[in-house]
Amino acid sequence: MNLVTGGTGLLGSHIVEQLCRRGRPVRALVRPGSDVGWLTNQGVELCEGDLSDRASLDRACDGVQCVYHAAARVGDWGPWKEFVQITVDGSFNLFDAAEKAGVPRFIHISSISAYGHVNEPGLVIDETAPLGAKVHRWSYYTRAKVMVEEELWRRQAVGGKVKYTVIRPSWLYGERDRATIARLTAMIRAGKAKLLGDGDNRLNVVHAGNVAEGCILAADNPKAVGEAYNCSNDGELTQRQYFNMVAEALGAKPVTKRVPFKTAYCAAFVLECIGHLFRLKKPPMVTRYAVWLMGRDTFFSAEKARKELGWKSTVSYEEGIPATIKWFEGTREGRRES
Repeated sequence: MNLVTGGTGLLGSHIVEQLCRRGRPVRALVRPGSDVGWLTNQGVELCEGDLSDRASLDRACDGVQCVYHAAARVGDWGPWKEFVQITVDGSFNLFDAAEKAGVPRFIHISSISAYGHVNEPGLVIDETAPLGAKVHRWSYYTRAKVMVEEELWRRQAVGGKVKYTVIRPSWLYGERDRATIARLTAMIRAGKAKLLGDGDNRLNVVHAGNVAEGCILAADNPKAVGEAYNCSNDGELTQRQYFNMVAEALGAKPVTKRVPFKTAYCAAFVLECIGHLFRLKKPPMVTRYAVWLMGRDTFFSAEKARKELGWKSTVSYEEGIPATIKWFEGTREGRRES
């Protein structure tokens, strides 16, 4: 039995899908009231619970051979207490439940954001880099991810029953993406999308299905115990290429407008300050994290995963981006009809 948290989300759903393709039994931890239609169609076992409900985690971990922990408080806005409650305390609760149940393997989904917000031209970061460098003020998602990893490595060093591996994805896309694809397509359709800088910087964008395959490869490989892997790109892709591949799939005009990186970064900081000053619940139009994500010059290498795990991207950008847009357009039309 394989337990997946975050199964109703982007990466978690792709982990479920990849496990089912391999004929492996899957149990998904789902919150009460969640939309579980897709999971039900996959034939997985559903376990109602929550990361803050330790009793439900004990039930979920019973008889499990591997945990794939993809659930977290995602986003670049929101109160710190929510990131602590869901990402930090929730992960600690799951660690405890897995150790109590004697789960042999645990694949924890972190993020390349855990390295911090480094942005140096030409710099390539691999898994030897320290965590938490130059973290933005109010970047609660990153801070929470760092805290969870620090606790995980402490437990791994103690040498308990559970054997941990960390997967650090980058900016995810793919079918069932409800976080960024709607905003991006809306901007490109309206002609409001802008390149940050010259647009020639390499992006760390990766298809969720490819990351899911990396997670399973790590779970199956004894040499991956105690290791971290960046599953952070599907090859070479610039910011300009990404925008224009999305635009082509939409039948929209190419993105040609530009804004200097520093200008966008400073504007984002001002908007963040206003948002926090007035305690706005709605996120600002742009944040420094979003600017860094799209316009940074630093690149994150995935060579360790390719060499040690034999990981490769089975879904290319040329295939994955049009397929994602086609899926999104289909769901968009479905919502209109409803």
